[in-house]
Amino acid sequence: MKTLHALILIVATLGMVVCQAQPSLMPAPMRAPQVASPPTTSTNEPANYVISVQWKDTKLGSSFLQVMTSEGSFNADALEHGAMKTSGLDIPTTIRLSGDLAVLSPEKGRLKLFIGRTFTYTTSTSKGPAGTAPSSYQQLSVGLDSTLIVTFGKPLVIQGDENGQISILVKRDEG
Repeated sequence: MKTLHALILIVATLGMVVCQAQPSLMPAPMRAPQVASPPTTSTNEPANYVISVQWKDTKLGSSFLQVMTSEGSFNADALEHGAMKTSGLDIPTTIRLSGDLAVLSPEKGRLKLFIGRTFTYTTSTSKGPAGTAPSSYQQLSVGLDSTLIVTFGKPLVIQGDENGQISILVKRDEG
């Protein structure tokens, strides 16, 4: 009797191995149904976005910087109209707008943003031949680094104090 049970177990095991090796030999109910992948639908169509930053300074007036980008990283550098005096030289000041835009829905996005200025300053001076004074310079970037949730088309004040304010507007470009 034990031999008969062992023989049945061996035949059943052999049958399973053969059926797994050749799926076409499996009976129809045992085959796994093939399911088509659902079509991928995007709730956010690719688009361009206009990011406008405006700052109002009580002493210098109002300025703005605008960049058009798609979803993802962006970086814009511009020279400011005025220059700084450093060791008697007019040195330009750079304005930097950089960050990353992630669209969360057709109405909202997450904006990681840096807006700031780069200043050049003198680190050392020395007397050279014929009384000249060559100098060493370095640059320092100062500004606002923040992550915000923005509503497209609605301006947002991101910094304000007695010296002025900075506001930002992100719009989906429809053109």
